[in-house]
Amino acid sequence: MSAAIWGGALGGVAAVGLLMVVLRVMVLRRPQLDVRVLPYLRDVPLRDQPRALHPAPSSPTSAAAGIFGPVLRSAADMVERVLGGGTSVRRRLQRAGLDRTVQDFRIEQVVWGLVGFSAAAAVALLRALGGVGGVGSAVVFCLLGFVCGLFLRDNRLSTQVKNRERQVLTEFPTVAELLALSVAAGESPVAALDRVVRRSHGALSEDLATVLARIRTGEPVGQAFESLARSTGLPIVARFATGITVAMERGTPLADVLHAQAADVREAGRRLLIETAARKEIAMMAPVVFFVLPVTILFAFYPGVLGLRLTTP
Repeated sequence: MSAAIWGGALGGVAAVGLLMVVLRVMVLRRPQLDVRVLPYLRDVPLRDQPRALHPAPSSPTSAAAGIFGPVLRSAADMVERVLGGGTSVRRRLQRAGLDRTVQDFRIEQVVWGLVGFSAAAAVALLRALGGVGGVGSAVVFCLLGFVCGLFLRDNRLSTQVKNRERQVLTEFPTVAELLALSVAAGESPVAALDRVVRRSHGALSEDLATVLARIRTGEPVGQAFESLARSTGLPIVARFATGITVAMERGTPLADVLHAQAADVREAGRRLLIETAARKEIAMMAPVVFFVLPVTILFAFYPGVLGLRLTTP
């Protein structure tokens, strides 16, 4: 074969390869279906959608569940049967704003328990190498470490609930005032809620975004706020949701209701701050009494005692 034929063949192969690369790049750059559709469904709650539309979890617990999935799920089911309280856990997960199921939480508890078991086993091994302790005490110590890991994760969930509710209480007066201003400016309650949700960020805004999503999917406004009142663990937010429902059903001026509720929350926060300051004032007396006062007495009386000793014959 001549050089021209070889050159043509190589050029054809190169052109086909380049065409395949260009076509593949065009396919990869084409937006996927979820990227094109999900921005228009961003207000719809993800709890009723398939798991494929949820963001992929990247925590160490989810990674461990992906590797040792069947074993961890079986252990989580056993922990659920032993401890129970699935309804309470589900409610606390909802109040903490965590998009997890009860089984996911039980898997996290098992992982925390295994970490505690490993720490206890390491301590028991060090004690065994030092010639201290027996096999029975080591087994009991490891079991205690596992149980402590389980209850530490449960305590961590309660702490997350308290922190989120504290954030909600902090944000509530501002959000209520914004809603009142929007309603007083002539907007409907749904439009005012949409404006506040788009302009604010925080724990309470996430709850209101869920309410707005329920309304946009066809649920009545009063029923959506009633669901917020049932799900929240804060009486103030429950009264807020109930007040909006009653105001819309009976025709009460909504702006006045929101202003009054914001004033009540600010007054409650002021009282809580005064009570906290009173408790801190009592706690601050402890170092004064037990540390500062003895040192002051020592500096005041020690020179006199030393002078009496020097002048005594």
